[in-house]
Amino acid sequence: MNIFKKRVFALLAVGVILFSLPSMEVKRKENKPARKVILMIGDGMGIAQAYAAWTVNHGFLNMFSCPFTGLCLTSSAGDYITDSAAGATAFATGEKTKNGYLSMDTAGHPLTTIVEIAEQRRLATGLVATSALTHATPAAFVSHQMGRNDYENIAADFLKTDVDVLIGGGADHFRKRKDGKDLTAELARKGYALAFSIEEADKVTAGKLAAFTAAEHTPKFSEGRGNMLPRAVEIALRLLSQDKNGFFLMVEGSQIDWGNHANDADYVINETMDFDRAVGVALDFARKDGNTLLVILADHESGGLTITGGNVKNAEVKTHFSTHDHTPVPVPVYAYGPGAEKFTGVYENTEVFRKIKSFLGI
Repeated sequence: MNIFKKRVFALLAVGVILFSLPSMEVKRKENKPARKVILMIGDGMGIAQAYAAWTVNHGFLNMFSCPFTGLCLTSSAGDYITDSAAGATAFATGEKTKNGYLSMDTAGHPLTTIVEIAEQRRLATGLVATSALTHATPAAFVSHQMGRNDYENIAADFLKTDVDVLIGGGADHFRKRKDGKDLTAELARKGYALAFSIEEADKVTAGKLAAFTAAEHTPKFSEGRGNMLPRAVEIALRLLSQDKNGFFLMVEGSQIDWGNHANDADYVINETMDFDRAVGVALDFARKDGNTLLVILADHESGGLTITGGNVKNAEVKTHFSTHDHTPVPVPVYAYGPGAEKFTGVYENTEVFRKIKSFLGI
């Protein structure tokens, strides 16, 4: 082969390589592992609530093993102290709104939620709570209402979404309604497997699930709820992880807040420890999966809880509440997995939405 032919051959070879680079890059992106997000909200859980549970649990909480921590500011639009509806709306939409509003802006216009965005991007989605699914925090991720207590209209909003997994209380808001409709039958027509206990839910191995664990709210942990919440997280992860595109799952430990409102330290600690057991399930999943972002935080602190004494060895803690209502203090954030480093520092609650959306590549 003469020198001229060698040069032509070399140029052609380089051209072939350069021409193929874009398609190689596309293939690399297509083969990128699906991203998954688990957002866990301990309603009303400030650092004192977590530390009280850590003390009673002999110096251990799963959430404290997360390598990245931060502080989240919790005010709502125009209010120094948020309620759960506005707090959850900030997480769900990245916008602050009025107390009592569910994913509506201050002028009463609907805001697009992270669940709706994930559905548009063909990600699986799920909601789990120890309250009714129509209660403020879970409702804010799918419903658009200006009244957080408008439970029947909130339940109807669930039929407008394609959330893959629903586990929580509130069956009566779907079945015993003033309009006479049975929304559970409509859920079944939409392809959901229906369950009315966590045991029934555990039998569902694939597809969509709507599991109602109580007519209203699920009982307190101390009154027989058992391991419903950790099992619900296991079930949700089992179903959602079957989606090759990834998923977004929100889990709420709802009743930590109610213990604070009642100024009942035992109630608070039992619910926080139960929530942390569910965190343990999520952490195990994230560690094995390697491409799951786990974020644990609260929508606000309530009760103004302080710890005045205690003994880790004896699992004893002395507490004092300063209010029966919410407080404005920043709440701790614990994060694990790829993207977790973005959750350090001090930031507004609306930033949680943006950080999650960025991780999902949206």
